[in-house]
Amino acid sequence: MNAPRKVTRRIQLGPVAIGNGAPVSVQTMAKCDGRDTATLLNQIAASAEMGCDIFRVAVPDLATAEALAEVVKKSPLPLVADIHFDHRLALASLKSGVAGLRINPGNIGGRDAIRAVVAEAKPCHAPIRIGVNGGSLEKDLLEKHGGATAEALVESALRHVALLEAEDFFDIKISVKASDITRTLAAYRLLAERTDYPLHLGLTEAGTFLAGTMRSTFALGTLLAEGIGDTIRISLTDTPEREVRVGVELLRMLGLRSPGASVTSCPTCGRTQVDVRRIAEEIEARLEKFYRENPNAPRPHIAVMGCRVNGPGEARDADIALIGGSGRFALCVKGENVVAFPESEAAARVVDEVRRVQWK
Repeated sequence: MNAPRKVTRRIQLGPVAIGNGAPVSVQTMAKCDGRDTATLLNQIAASAEMGCDIFRVAVPDLATAEALAEVVKKSPLPLVADIHFDHRLALASLKSGVAGLRINPGNIGGRDAIRAVVAEAKPCHAPIRIGVNGGSLEKDLLEKHGGATAEALVESALRHVALLEAEDFFDIKISVKASDITRTLAAYRLLAERTDYPLHLGLTEAGTFLAGTMRSTFALGTLLAEGIGDTIRISLTDTPEREVRVGVELLRMLGLRSPGASVTSCPTCGRTQVDVRRIAEEIEARLEKFYRENPNAPRPHIAVMGCRVNGPGEARDADIALIGGSGRFALCVKGENVVAFPESEAAARVVDEVRRVQWK
C-alpha cells in the first residue's frame, strides 16, 4: 500500500496541474532536432496517444527556440524548453509560447541571468524547473561534499530556489537526478523533507530500454510508493513513446492512474503461426486511445493466444479471446466462438467488440 502523498504546492503548466494532490503527470523529451518541426510534432502526437501529459524539447540554439513558435500552436501537449548555458535561449523560448522552462542553475549564467529569465517567465505564468544533475554541480559544492553526493544535489537545488524566491517567483518544481538508484533515492527523500515545492522524479542516464526500465521503475516506484513525487520522466535510450508507456504503466501499477486495457497474451512457441506480440500491442495501443476518450468505458479481460493448446481454456476465462491459427484468428466472446478472420483484422475486430458490448 502506498504512503499518503506528501502535500506540496500547486503549480500550473499550461492545462496540467502539478502538486497538491493533482494526478502524477508523465513527461517525456524529444529525440530529434527541435528545428525539424514535422518530426517533432510526430513525436509529440505519438507520445500524447500513449498518455503523455507534458513534452520537453532541448533548445541548444536560437533557431530551435524560434522554431518552437510553430510547434506550440500545433502541439496537443504543453511544451517545456530545456535550457543550458545561455539564458537568452530561455527568453526566446518564452517568446515562442512554451508553457514552462527547465534550467540547470549550475550552468545558466549566474544571478543576473536568472533574474532576466524570471522577469520574462512571471508575466507568462510559466513555471521553472530547477533541474540539478550529478554531472553539473557547482565546484564549491563538489569540494564541500567531496563529490556529487545526495546532500550536494539538494544543497544546489535549494540554493537556486532561493535565487528565484528572491525575485518573488514561486512557480517552481525541482528535480535532483543522479545516474544511480542509491543517490537518487537519498536525494529525493532529503529534498522532500526540506521543501514543499512539487518534485519532478527521474533517474538520469538510466540506460537502454530493458536496463533503464528496471532501474527507473525501481527508483521512481519506491519514491512514489513513499508518497514522494508529483511528475515523472522515465529517461531511456529509446523513443519518447516507450518512455511514456513505461511511466504510465508504473503509475497504473501503483494505483496512481486509471487502469488501461486488460490484455493478457501467451509467450508464443514453435506452434504459433500468428504474430501474437504485434496483435496484443496493437490492441493495447488502440484501446489506450479509446479509454482516454471514454474514461468510464468498461475494461473487459482480453486474451490473445497463439494456438489451440491453451487458447480454448483462456477463452473460457476471458471476456474476449483471440485464438490463433495459420494466419487467422478465431474470436470468442464469453467463451463462445463467434467468428474467424484474417490476422490483419484482429486488432480492429477486438476494439469493435469492446465498443459494441456493454460489459458487466
